[in-house]
Amino acid sequence: MNQLSKRFEDFAEQECDGSSPLYAHLSRQVSQDERVLELASHASEGQPVPNLLFGAVHYLLFKGKEHELKHFYPSIVENPNPVENVYPLFHQFCSENHQAIIEILKGRRVQTNEVRRCAYLYPVFCEIYKRAATPLSIIEIGTSAGLQLLFDEYAYSYGDGEWVGSEDAKVHLTAEVRDGSKPFVFKTSPPVVSKVGIDVNLSDITKEDERLWLKALIWPEHEERRRLFEGAAQQLNENPPPMIEGDGITLITEKARMAPLNSALCIYHTHVANQLPETKKAELLKRIREIGADRDVFHIYNNMNDRRLHLDSIRSGVETHEVIGETDGHGRWFDWRIG
Repeated sequence: MNQLSKRFEDFAEQECDGSSPLYAHLSRQVSQDERVLELASHASEGQPVPNLLFGAVHYLLFKGKEHELKHFYPSIVENPNPVENVYPLFHQFCSENHQAIIEILKGRRVQTNEVRRCAYLYPVFCEIYKRAATPLSIIEIGTSAGLQLLFDEYAYSYGDGEWVGSEDAKVHLTAEVRDGSKPFVFKTSPPVVSKVGIDVNLSDITKEDERLWLKALIWPEHEERRRLFEGAAQQLNENPPPMIEGDGITLITEKARMAPLNSALCIYHTHVANQLPETKKAELLKRIREIGADRDVFHIYNNMNDRRLHLDSIRSGVETHEVIGETDGHGRWFDWRIG
């Protein structure tokens, strides 16, 4: 249990402090609670356990489980109680709903649904379009519900009051360039000639239960994230992108062959690689190099070996690696150190 305890301590310090007082407090308390740690240990292998446990509790509360715990969640009540008093009720809720939580921990996955990460993807795709001077073909690994596949249908602003991207966007994303230079961005989105998302467990947000699960993964204090998620869900329902269920690493070669040759092939994944074993990471890089032997390819990712955003490319057989910089997990800021 010591390793699991440390995961909750790290989650509080590295992810929640300054972002979610409720989860920061709960994480530190869980790290010292053997009974709740034992419950959390039922999470599927490779999953980020704190996110999964807190998402499970949040989901049950959203589903209507009546308990005093709900009065500490700003996503459920207008004036939540102080977080300092929450833990006895959280522990009690976990005990009373022990089996239901285990079923969620074993059957659900923490999946990328953070629309605002598109705010740092948009400049990357602009940079690739500037270099390649050809339309883009997009393959996303770990696409979840496909909300990031719609990056070319959103609008963006980077602190200067100017909006870029889609003029007809239903979703408007803002982000701060924390360090480095301001990235070059096109006024309108680079053209995309093909796109596909792959996930071992696609989330169909046209189904209420699936939408509710992804919503439960959004931290309780983050009202803006919920608003952006709902807007992106509406956009997706009106214009759903192509998505297939399966192992993205296994299918990537086939999908790359289907991308038009006169396009810049972009393979990307955000906050997914940390759930992959080292053997799968190595296989992914091997397959991308094999694709790069036949055509130019760009690989955009974070959380592979560190928390930074990377842009790798193979062009005319020459492989390059660039570190763009740190990114906020929820896309509120990013560094820009290329271009």
